[in-house]
Amino acid sequence: MIYTNITRLDPETGATVVADARVGSGEERRDGRGLLLVPGFVDLHAHLREPGFEASETVASGARAALAGGFTTICAMPNTEPALDAPGLIAELLARGEAAHGARVLPIGAITRGRKGKALADLVELAAAGCVMFSDDGSPVADARLFRNALTYARVTGRPVGEHAQDLDLSGRGVMNEGSVSAALGLAGMPAAAEDSAVARDLTLARETGARLHITHVSTVGAVELVRRAKADGLAVTAEVTPHHLALTDDWVAGSRTFAWESERSPRVMAYDTATKVNPPLRTLADVRACWAGLVDGTIDAIATDHAPHASEKKDVEYQEAAFGISGFETALPLVLGGVRAGWASLATVVAALTAGPSRVLGRALRSDDLVVFDPDLEWTLDTFVSKGRNSPVAGRRLRGRVLVATVGGEVRYDARAERGEK
Repeated sequence: MIYTNITRLDPETGATVVADARVGSGEERRDGRGLLLVPGFVDLHAHLREPGFEASETVASGARAALAGGFTTICAMPNTEPALDAPGLIAELLARGEAAHGARVLPIGAITRGRKGKALADLVELAAAGCVMFSDDGSPVADARLFRNALTYARVTGRPVGEHAQDLDLSGRGVMNEGSVSAALGLAGMPAAAEDSAVARDLTLARETGARLHITHVSTVGAVELVRRAKADGLAVTAEVTPHHLALTDDWVAGSRTFAWESERSPRVMAYDTATKVNPPLRTLADVRACWAGLVDGTIDAIATDHAPHASEKKDVEYQEAAFGISGFETALPLVLGGVRAGWASLATVVAALTAGPSRVLGRALRSDDLVVFDPDLEWTLDTFVSKGRNSPVAGRRLRGRVLVATVGGEVRYDARAERGEK
């Protein structure tokens, strides 16, 4: 199709140009005024649940949901059953991703066998099989010696180690951010120190080994500052932040539905909505602003969804018993555009964090044949999901900004108009 008078934004330079542009094939002409054309988004952190938890998501459903959010490349976390700790499992994931005919699926291999934190997986073999990163995800490697060895072997492969930085002894049985809101709700809290201390340890080991360290889903003032200082010292460290940690605060657990940048309060809902339960937890407004500041000054390299879909039975329980996670592919763009409209970051900064930034983390060039067209001002209500996971605290909310078309390899694989049966 050909879009007329569409705005193309270059994430590397921030430059924009209004022109006609071909997206995919065919001669259908569409009016592109008010629309943006950018490279396909790259998600460094997604949970596709297959094998082992197909009731929550599959590679196929996740790859399609990713396209609806503008993500043409997604990195699949290894917390499956079995964990992605062997070349054969990596090959199987890659084959399923290819067959899904959705977003590109890149595997992240487990650091330790079975993600048990006891013995290293064969990182060299996993890299050769196609892994782009190593991580034990929500099971951070507590053994410092083992983690140092992992960094050393990962350096040989040239792949980064993605660490869920959390001191499990400090976070204990916490289910939300530790603070005044957790105290008022009577819920066990997870202190910011659990993240800050783990980031400090990981940076120390990265400095010693010279390996590439990637801090996943940064969420605290302290963690952002630690990464900022490490980068200033020349460490090979990168970091990501999620849309929900840029848009929501811990007050959402208490029933708030006001986005972090909104001054006018939205009507509150019932507290203890398990869709707000995520790890790391939703933090304070000060933490949210620190994450935005880190995004603006380059401390944080990428916006990654941490897409974590769950079957309803894992969320429709008491807050303390619910699984952690938010279904994030389809809401990422409108959430971060809210911060742009508030003046917390430029559109170019956000687009770069969705495209060029994560590509650099992976050591890959942006693909010119993966493209996304989106309307930054289109209002819509999240009432249906492409993902099997419907666990989002913004479900039912009016959102602003929506993906219209996504191409992979020059082929249109998502067209919102066609999905809705429109001509």
